[in-house]
Amino acid sequence: MPERFQQIEEWLLGPEATGETPRTHLLARWIVLRALGAIYFSAFYSLLFQAKGLIGPQGILPAGENLAAMAQYFSGVGRWWEVPTLFWFGAGDHALMLVCWLGIIASVAVMLNLWPRLSLALCFVCFLSFVTSLQVFSSYQSDGMLLEAGFIALFFAPRGLRPGLGEHPPSRLSLFLLRWEWFRIYFESGVVKLASHDYSWRHLTAMDDYYQNGPLPTWIGWYVQQWPHWFHAATALMTLVAELGLVWMLFLPRRLRIICFFILTPFQIGIILTANYTFLNYLVLVLGFLLLDDGYVRSILPTRWRAFGSKAAQPSEGAKPAVGLALRYLRPLLRALTAVALGWVFYSTTALLFATIPHAPALPLGPARALDQFRIANSYGLFANMTHERYEIEFQGSNDGQNWTAYPFRYKPQDLNKAPGIYAPYQPRFEWNLWFASLENWRGNDWVVNTEARLLQNDPEVLQLFAGNPFSSAPPQKVRAVTSQYWFTDRSTKRRTGAWWSREDLGLYAPPLERRADGSIVYSR
Repeated sequence: MPERFQQIEEWLLGPEATGETPRTHLLARWIVLRALGAIYFSAFYSLLFQAKGLIGPQGILPAGENLAAMAQYFSGVGRWWEVPTLFWFGAGDHALMLVCWLGIIASVAVMLNLWPRLSLALCFVCFLSFVTSLQVFSSYQSDGMLLEAGFIALFFAPRGLRPGLGEHPPSRLSLFLLRWEWFRIYFESGVVKLASHDYSWRHLTAMDDYYQNGPLPTWIGWYVQQWPHWFHAATALMTLVAELGLVWMLFLPRRLRIICFFILTPFQIGIILTANYTFLNYLVLVLGFLLLDDGYVRSILPTRWRAFGSKAAQPSEGAKPAVGLALRYLRPLLRALTAVALGWVFYSTTALLFATIPHAPALPLGPARALDQFRIANSYGLFANMTHERYEIEFQGSNDGQNWTAYPFRYKPQDLNKAPGIYAPYQPRFEWNLWFASLENWRGNDWVVNTEARLLQNDPEVLQLFAGNPFSSAPPQKVRAVTSQYWFTDRSTKRRTGAWWSREDLGLYAPPLERRADGSIVYSR
């Protein structure tokens, strides 16, 4: 029995093979890890310009104040488990920038294949620190997707300072868990679309106005929006077929997995071109490369590249790895910790998957809940209910309460004649959150009122979140947040006026604030 257990352990946690074969995944691993480093880079790069305005000491939701509140409930080592962030050491502007730059350097190291395991660990710790501290500005499924993939990648990456393709292929369990994440993102999104009983998915009208109503549309989305209903109905049906059916090809023989890759990769590229969902679709696209094995990847590479890394990936004939005495005794412990970590993630994600499916057997969710704060075992479900109207919140300042001037945004629709851009994988978290807030009441989004207060003070870090400051010489006396409904123009309107958007002003979103002579800020009448 112990021998059988060791065989199972070696099959799951040991490498796929002793060297590269047509069915190993050394090349796919190399591609995925380089791309994962680039995605981490995009996440840290966007925070470089936003972190101080969002959670700095003078930001909209200061992380230091939030952590001070958390410290009343958690003390000692327990607070690091419940609120895992480096910002317990300090959450000032310098600390935010230090962690951000550390993440950027580590992500570049991942892209350059420098000590990938250590570099990925630094990326994970730094990004988790931000996600934990960003509060409402990190309530996105994409953050959980990256943290889950980043955690599993710690066990998926090769050892060494400059490993090339790696001495050994990845373990079967780490490979499976990354594929499992890819599968769940699709499948759970399909399940929630049906389970929500959303009218538009059941009647294939979900895509009719989808392109204009997402957080940040693109100019390509404007053109696609003009296409006839039959096309939008077909893409709605294709979405359901892909998410509920095609992804099961992951578990089918090799040739069908390759076909699946070539069906779903253009699907993701289409989403990237028509909507700005930050790094989400880039991550899903990249994980799809794990459907391809070394034999297939080498067969499609240009002739001069087909030998890339092949010598480094083949162990010397008859050679035995040199294992130090300390490592020999540590190896069983490391294997046990790996088995616990990856097994915990697999059970938790499986339990969460079952919880998503109506009438499925219920598995205990305690182990999954214990990992909530780390965001490494997540439940996904994109677009369960479609949004059929687009509302935008705009901040305006005034010195007399009669004439109001808008603060210009960097990415959101505002200028009717400005074409919507393609910004992903860059993530403007402030403007993204405004889209979500526009669908709810301001009382559940008090950070909008906090933003008004910061604008009354001409706070430079918060103003950095905007494209400009119309009150650069002196802060306004009053600031308000108003809401408008936006929709794409049609072809004839755009030809006649040049406008990409139409707009209808709807009035106040949140109570206006004003600054008194003594500098105090109060609600305005």
